[in-house]
Amino acid sequence: MAAYDDLMAFQRETTALSEIAGRLGWDQETVMPRGAAPQRAEEMAAIEAVLHARRSDPRVAEWLEQATPEDAVGQAQLREIRRTYERTVKVPADLAKAIARVTSAAQGTWAQARADEDVAAFLPALSEVVSLKREEGSALAQGGDIYDAMVEDYEPYTTGSQIAEIFDQMRPRLVALRAAVLDKPAPAALTGTFDELAQMRLAQKLAVTFGYDLNTGRIDKSVHPFSSGCGLDVRITTRTSETDPFNCFYSTIHEVGHAAYEQGIDPAFNLTLLGMGVSMGVHESQSRIYENQLGRSRAFTGWLFAQMKDAFGDFGIGNADAFYASVNGVHNGYIRTEADEVQYNLHIMMRFDLERALMTGDLQVGDLEAAWNDRFKADFGYAVDKPSNGCLQDVHWSVGLFGYFPTYSLGNVYAGCLYQALRGAVPDLDAQLAQGDTSGATSWLRENLQQYGALYTPRDTITRASGVEPGPEPFLSYLEDKFGALYGL
Repeated sequence: MAAYDDLMAFQRETTALSEIAGRLGWDQETVMPRGAAPQRAEEMAAIEAVLHARRSDPRVAEWLEQATPEDAVGQAQLREIRRTYERTVKVPADLAKAIARVTSAAQGTWAQARADEDVAAFLPALSEVVSLKREEGSALAQGGDIYDAMVEDYEPYTTGSQIAEIFDQMRPRLVALRAAVLDKPAPAALTGTFDELAQMRLAQKLAVTFGYDLNTGRIDKSVHPFSSGCGLDVRITTRTSETDPFNCFYSTIHEVGHAAYEQGIDPAFNLTLLGMGVSMGVHESQSRIYENQLGRSRAFTGWLFAQMKDAFGDFGIGNADAFYASVNGVHNGYIRTEADEVQYNLHIMMRFDLERALMTGDLQVGDLEAAWNDRFKADFGYAVDKPSNGCLQDVHWSVGLFGYFPTYSLGNVYAGCLYQALRGAVPDLDAQLAQGDTSGATSWLRENLQQYGALYTPRDTITRASGVEPGPEPFLSYLEDKFGALYGL
């Protein structure tokens, strides 16, 4: 056990340093002065160099060879440490450091270019990011598929081809449902303005309602909402719009789903590789089931309608049924994060195809804007009006997160499986949600999935919790049932 104990002590220090790097990223997105970006890039590069050296330390290989864990937890710890080690040693330290420096700087460039609606200003930075990520992908793939190597960072044991097969199964039914829904009259939308401080107060109430522990978390504002951290420090951000409070409320619930997963993991796993979500797809299953199956349900929106009336007075929607229809309205739009449940995955499929082409070299950075606009017009039937509604809307590519986008849709697939099981396990779920009580659902998710962190592989995590092998059928049936009833299909 000596080798195992030494390895775990070393790993806890590495994870602690990684969390410090994550806190630097949180700071950059929330409160860092804009002028600090060049220095922050150097700071991120420096800490990445330290992390890379630790993750590829030859002693890790020796400890892995000698370690003899006594139980399944120890075996899972070795599985995750070995996977990280084997990936890290394939990537030269100088390359890892360069990626950290360039992506930190590119994030600021992207934010300014987005504000200025200036794609050309972002392309040189993106070209550098793509070049470095292709180099990293080649090192990781070692002659195999570069994009598969990228996906492995976010959804272990899954390939681009497997994802494409799932998307091919989903697309026809999603397109057919969208066509049927859009052929019906649209529900009334919110109008008027909504005080942003009042939005943040209600957002905090929603966060607590869904089980977010503010003793080990906090809520801030950022351009792109996100969740950060694990263990005893799990932070989220949201954003506000005077004319669209749903953006704030559902971004908050979404990020709380991520944060609740991290806060719900067995504390014994803290500062180890088991003490965090097992994959981004599983992570997204939590954020999506919190946001959509629970937060946009008829039962919960009835409670939220009353909360909004208390916060804003008469806001133009007369009753809870009309409010439910408005929350779930299917409508044209450019922004992925604001997309309705019917169309959201079509946004993801477009990004998946484009970034896969960028990594393989079939699409060059200079052609990205045109490729995006052409694909959007083909998929959605109308033209992109400005870059911030097009290829500049998402932060992901600026920070090198290639392979991340498809995990959003995998999360929807996983959430469909979990929700099917949850409905069976908590028969009075709707009655609870109608009272603003999410504890039956969130406790079930914590007990059956969240507490295990990365103890099991992603697919095993979902299968154990839901009782079925993950596949798109439960999710597609959920969408067809929900929107069929909403739109009288």
